Amino acid sequence: MESSVGAAAPAAGAEARGRPAAALPFAHLARIAAYWLGLTAIDAAVSIVIQNRILFSGLVPELEVGRTLFVVGVGGAIVGILVQPTVGAISDYTASRWGRRKPYVVVGSLLDVVFLLGIAYANTLVAIAAFVVLLAFSTNIARGPFQGYVPDLVPARQVGLASAMVGLMQIVGNVVGFAIASVAAALTAAERDAALAAGRPATDYLPLALVAIAVVELVTMTSVVLRVGRGEPPIRRDGRSWVSIAREAWATDILADRSYVWLVASRLLFLMGGGILFNFILTYLTYTHGLDQAQANEVNLVVLAVVLLANVVAIVPASRLSDRIGRKPVIHASCAIGGVGVGLAAIAPSVGLAMVGAGLFGISAGMFLSVDWALMTDIIPKASAGRYMGLSNVATGASTPLAIALGGIVVDLVNTAAGSLVPGPRVAFLVGAALYAVAAILLRRVEEPPASVREGAEGVAPA
Repeated sequence: MESSVGAAAPAAGAEARGRPAAALPFAHLARIAAYWLGLTAIDAAVSIVIQNRILFSGLVPELEVGRTLFVVGVGGAIVGILVQPTVGAISDYTASRWGRRKPYVVVGSLLDVVFLLGIAYANTLVAIAAFVVLLAFSTNIARGPFQGYVPDLVPARQVGLASAMVGLMQIVGNVVGFAIASVAAALTAAERDAALAAGRPATDYLPLALVAIAVVELVTMTSVVLRVGRGEPPIRRDGRSWVSIAREAWATDILADRSYVWLVASRLLFLMGGGILFNFILTYLTYTHGLDQAQANEVNLVVLAVVLLANVVAIVPASRLSDRIGRKPVIHASCAIGGVGVGLAAIAPSVGLAMVGAGLFGISAGMFLSVDWALMTDIIPKASAGRYMGLSNVATGASTPLAIALGGIVVDLVNTAAGSLVPGPRVAFLVGAALYAVAAILLRRVEEPPASVREGAEGVAPA
């Protein structure tokens, strides 16, 4: 990468520039959104693979499953929190023939493939945890700059559409990742039983699931890098060192933007509420409803289908509604629906009723993912989108390990106190439902710009 000094750069004061004015072709919007599918599929598949390894391989005692899930994921969470905003801020100033974002997307995606294979074939907890940390490093090299790439390209009048597409592909990515890994886990369980009966070694299909996910990410990354434009030119570096720019990502001036800070906090708690559900779904089905590995993974596939259908039903209407009545009312509604859905799963006496809760969770997730990104895009400075979106995605990246940490502690403590494996996941889900309520309270502090202000910012610098 060349220095941005002397390279094609915006004029002085570029930090105040508005959105691009030209509409982005729909095919480009689709390619950008599809890369989110690849990134999200990684998170989902790795979560299912690790849950199966820890729950069913005998690596840890049953009453230590929750804390083990936390230990395996916490290093990756810390790395993601540090890397994503830092690299996102650096990308704001990067000049290259590919633009300021694409080099990081390529490097991060290629490293993802290497570390996914490491997780796939690791046989000890230490090795799995180490590759999880490395994967967090590589995937956040791509995520931070890519978060800023979208605001670089999308004009104000397409934000609602782009947000809906991004949200939909994140949902589809979750489903793709969960489905591929769950099918592999079910096949592995069936193969293990057949091999035991036949007296032969069993085939483990879980590594193949992560290989498939790596291919998905490479395909979606290539589509973006080769077919979508470079985006906005970089901010002039004016001789500043890259170290000082990296430190800038963490400068405290960002705390003065109260709406941004409250929105990030609200996003974190919303995603943690849902994160407890989908990161402990196998634990819930196994411990609370007494299913074995094959049954739990098969039921999880049905749950995924229910969630996907609910997502698809909700995502486009929510996006259109937010263009009319504002983003915040739609997000508040999604908090209420999500809390009810996760709470219903917590108290459900049967798997069938739990699936109703999963459907409500799916509606909530579809509404949130289609609108929250648009609200974040509405309130951040566009020239520093890499920094702001990178920091905001700390909430996204941290939500999963924090949900695992909180849920895991609750599961282990409750099960130990009760002397039973049944109640822990239920109580953890109730905690998740409460997080939705807190997320809604924090969202009230966010000041949403009026539609007239958003549309007036298109293609012009504010006064």
